[in-house]
Order: sequence, then C-alpha cells, then structure tokens
Amino acid sequence: MQALELFLSDIEKRAFRIAQLAVRNEADALDIVQDAMIKLSFRYGSNPEAEWKPLFYKILENRILDHHRKENTRRKWFFWKTTDDDEEVAVDAEAADEGQDPLQQLQRVELSDGLLREVEQLPVKQQQCFLLRCWEGMSVKETALAMQITEGSVKTHYFRAIQKLLTVIGEYD
Repeated sequence: MQALELFLSDIEKRAFRIAQLAVRNEADALDIVQDAMIKLSFRYGSNPEAEWKPLFYKILENRILDHHRKENTRRKWFFWKTTDDDEEVAVDAEAADEGQDPLQQLQRVELSDGLLREVEQLPVKQQQCFLLRCWEGMSVKETALAMQITEGSVKTHYFRAIQKLLTVIGEYD
C-alpha cells in the first residue's frame, strides 16, 4: 500500500495541472483527480506497479471527458444561467535569472502565457495527448492505452497540437 501512496503523491500535482487545464476550474479539477485516485486505489491497487501510470491517466482522461459531457448537457438545458467558474489558470513564472535582461524576462513570460492559453484552447483530445506525451513523458503506446485510442490517433493529435503551439512560438520570434 505504501508503494501506491507514494505513486499517488508523486503524480498528484501533475495530474491536477492536467485536469485544471482541461476543465479550467480548480474545484472541478480537484474532484476529478481525487475520483481518479480513488478509482485507481480501489479497483487497480493490486495490479503491478508498472500498470498504475497508464491506468491512472486512462481513468483521469475518462473523468475529464465525463466532466465535459456533463457541462455540455448542463449548458444545453440551462443555457440562461451564467457562471463565473471559468477562472484564469495562474502561471507560475520561473524565477528570473539575475543576469537576464528584463525585456527577455518579459518576453519569456509572454511566451509562456501565450503557450498556456493555446494549450487551454486545444481540443480536449489534442490537449490531453500533448500533456501526457510532453508533461508526463508517456510513450505513444502508453498514451494510446490511457486515452483509449489507437497509436495512430495519438500521433495525429500530438502532431496537430504541436503545430498549433509552434504557431504561437513563431509569433514571439
């Protein structure tokens, strides 16, 4: 059980960030991550440790998709209600190098903000594929397993996400 607790504590912050980017609401992201952790613990805790990471991200991906489905249904039936739940996701700017020019620091922060905004705007499958491949370092096969799509689809979604993000980088050059 300690191995599972260690795994979950190690993955918690990254999973929260992925969920937060996907749903744009801190409370919903916390719920999604917590649900994914509980499900992994109860249903798959006895599985070999090597299986936990892809299983966890598969569960997380499903919880995020469920959230989007629920929100789409809510918007469809309760279209007259507006909410202020769409909070801006704060970007933790890296500590500035003491020797770096303030203009370069500003440009780096603007680029980070632009990239983050673009990641938030990606379609859900592209966004999740990008986050799992880049942030989590998962292989194409692991990502396909986690997202329940083919390896070819992973490559396509990842490529499209990268192309969109490269346009943002190009704008800042």
